[in-house]
Amino acid sequence: MTEQTTKTEREEHYVNRSGWLRAAVLGANDGILSTTSIAIGVAAASNTRSPIILAALAGLVAGALSMAAGEYVSVSSQSDIETADLKREQHELDTMPEAELKELADIYRQRGLDSELAMQVAVQLSAKNMLEAHARDELGINKITEPKPLQAAFASATSFISGGVLPLLVSLFAPISLMVVCQYAFAIVFLALSGVIAAKTGGSNIVKGVIRICFWGTVAMGVTAFVGYLFGVRASG
Repeated sequence: MTEQTTKTEREEHYVNRSGWLRAAVLGANDGILSTTSIAIGVAAASNTRSPIILAALAGLVAGALSMAAGEYVSVSSQSDIETADLKREQHELDTMPEAELKELADIYRQRGLDSELAMQVAVQLSAKNMLEAHARDELGINKITEPKPLQAAFASATSFISGGVLPLLVSLFAPISLMVVCQYAFAIVFLALSGVIAAKTGGSNIVKGVIRICFWGTVAMGVTAFVGYLFGVRASG
């Protein structure tokens, strides 16, 4: 076995991580941002620690459950759609195999193969696994992009908790007089670290990812703090 063959077998492309990475990054960022925003909003309207801790804890628990349920339903819906498409494709393969074979050859011809070679490829791939060939090349369905609802739900919930527990800790230990500032400062650091990890794992631009998440995180927390400040002013008045 050559070194090149070994490298090829061990190579793992970034797209292989797309399913769980999307859910994990979304969960962690949402955990940091939503929990911090809730804590900042309450801190801007309160002079005591207990409401801030309670709000952060409630946001953490509710957010994790919501993320898990939402991700499970969303990915399950995608899985149902793909299953329905595969059943319809199998029916077409059973009832009009020649037309489906020609359709597959046309796909390969559009990708650059000549007519004769395109038909040869279609015949050989169909002989191995006809449905798999059509699923991959006609429908764009393959094992890499296969929906996994439970995996996505678990990744979303655990990553949300890992992100949301950080602002909860800040609400426990930060000085009340500096709570809003501390929550924002730590959140930006947490979001930046999350952006770096996501960029490295997914092979994307680190600077672009960090700037994007920190900018929109600042906007979300700023709006929440403003709402909390207005509520606090009205409540005290």
